[in-house]
Amino acid sequence: MQHAYHIDDDVFRQVDGPQGRDVVEQSNVYTVLALLPVEADGRLRYRVKSKEENFERIVTEEALSRLS
Repeated sequence: MQHAYHIDDDVFRQVDGPQGRDVVEQSNVYTVLALLPVEADGRLRYRVKSKEENFERIVTEEALSRLS
């Protein structure tokens, strides 16, 4: 399996808020920092960071999409 995105790619991250509650809107544009190994569940993961957050996130490939 190969990663669809590469380091330094800018991507959209699908926001997954709590069910039944409003989600606070924030930028969902992230930069890929690292390609992570395939986990036991077979899903590809990435380490990403938004310029508006002070922390990094680990997300699965299906939660990301390309910028137009």
